[in-house]
Amino acid sequence: MAFDGIVTKAITSELQNVIGARIDKIYEPNKNDIILGFYLNGMNYALNICTNSQNYRLHLTTHSKPNPKNAPNFCMLLRKHLIGLRIKNIISSNLERVVTIEFEGFDDVDDIITKKLIIELMGRHCNIVLIDENNIIIDSLRHISSSNNELTRDIIPHVRYVYPHTDKLNFLDGIDFDDFKSKLSIDYHHTCIDQLPEYISNTFNGISKSFVKHILTSLDLDSSSLITDTILENVYQYIAEIILRTDTLNLGFEILKDTMGKPKDYVLVKHTNSKPFSLNFFIDDYYFQKESSEEFKIYRDSISKLILDTLKKYNKRLIHINEKLKECDHMETYKLYGELITANLYRIKNENTDTLTLENYYDNNKEITIPLDKRYSPSHNAKLFFKKYNKLKNALKIVGEQKEETIKDLEYIESVVYELEACHSIEDITNVFEEISESSVFKEKTDKYQKKKHAKIKKSKLTKNKYVNFNPIKYTIDDYTFLVGRNNMENDYLTLKYAKKTDLWFHTKDIHGSHCILILPHPISPDNDILVKCAQIAAYHSKAKNSSNVPVDICEVKYVKKPNGSKPGMVIYKNQKTLHVNPKSCP
Repeated sequence: MAFDGIVTKAITSELQNVIGARIDKIYEPNKNDIILGFYLNGMNYALNICTNSQNYRLHLTTHSKPNPKNAPNFCMLLRKHLIGLRIKNIISSNLERVVTIEFEGFDDVDDIITKKLIIELMGRHCNIVLIDENNIIIDSLRHISSSNNELTRDIIPHVRYVYPHTDKLNFLDGIDFDDFKSKLSIDYHHTCIDQLPEYISNTFNGISKSFVKHILTSLDLDSSSLITDTILENVYQYIAEIILRTDTLNLGFEILKDTMGKPKDYVLVKHTNSKPFSLNFFIDDYYFQKESSEEFKIYRDSISKLILDTLKKYNKRLIHINEKLKECDHMETYKLYGELITANLYRIKNENTDTLTLENYYDNNKEITIPLDKRYSPSHNAKLFFKKYNKLKNALKIVGEQKEETIKDLEYIESVVYELEACHSIEDITNVFEEISESSVFKEKTDKYQKKKHAKIKKSKLTKNKYVNFNPIKYTIDDYTFLVGRNNMENDYLTLKYAKKTDLWFHTKDIHGSHCILILPHPISPDNDILVKCAQIAAYHSKAKNSSNVPVDICEVKYVKKPNGSKPGMVIYKNQKTLHVNPKSCP
């Protein structure tokens, strides 16, 4: 459900527990968020105020966010006016998505001062406004002028603050069922149940359509049926009871999932569990996971587009190279034409013609017809044939080298595509981007792309070099440690720097995948069952993880070498043995 007036009221009721807290920190992690840090009874709290048009909300939070080195102007102003003050009251107005936080404290001469922070959670009109004791605006997160905006209020400094106005009815004004029914003005003979959410949301303030839809679903009503008094009264009773429970904090939330089993929404429900339940921290965790998922998807898609555009470019280059090589298939023919004309010049008339028919002494003197450029003499045509032959001969060598290099680049790009598909966090994607930023293959694209993420990976204790971000996937198999690289840079470091020469190296045969190392504490080789389990893991961390029979090569690390100038993750090896395993049986 949306963060509507009912949710706002429930959250505000729970926030009454932090009244009296002293503000000691204020942050503005981004243009949409303000974090108020405060201290109460030996505990530190953080209040997250989010004004994002899609995920607007207000709640206590335990999830930290990176902060800019230089605080924005509005953050500095809030620090100036609010740090040191105590929270006097937290008020939600009826079922409006507007919350007022009142602050009280002392100024430099010990006179009592009061300030108010108005939090307006109204979609694209979200705002945070700081006002003084006379309701005069000190400043706001966003300045709004009624002259160029659909709103009828000015939200600019030194103007008296006016609370938002709505023509919708307030459900808290003692409305009984008869009032509820009459205000909706429903035509019972023509209105279906599926139209009820819109009727209620448009009539009463703070009740979202998604909340009413959930009520209809929980009451197991057929959406195509016509509305009756009984149905309407059941809906009214459900809404009234939920709103009543917002004051007693006797509410819970339920996560709704899509057909794939992934969370898609949440709804308010009657709290039936005897264990204590915090609406604030539920909302905090829900939106943290939602935003992390959205951020991950956006970041992954942007990097994916960058990589796939480069892959498309190199595929086009390979097609062009193959066309050039196809032209080279005829170079020997041009050489033959030139030699035959030169050898028969004494018997060819010195006149321009379209074709010549000569005996091919390379093929039992069979006659061959040679096309000529009529603009030139036969001797000049022979020179042109030799010139074209020499040009194609040189091109064959150069283009052949280009093809070999392009194929290597394509293999590297495809390995990066696999890396990106295997990413499960923003940190993983950041590692992939850092890798391709250092590659000449992606230089043109990465120079244009402005990196927006600066996530840092916590360095693993396994790292030998403290300057390397190294955090491989770790498995324990019968007291053996098995490490899996997460990207090409980690693969190189894991195989060439971290592993001992006597450790065992695993990799899928001719298939893109991770480098895997089985650490051997002693030179005795493990039994075959352990090798099979390790090979299954190596196959699982490869592009062939959905196959049922995957070949995995195994050799000692000392037989793995990296050619000079090769791309990250590219190695050659020898003295290997191959196991065929099913990655679906991965332990």
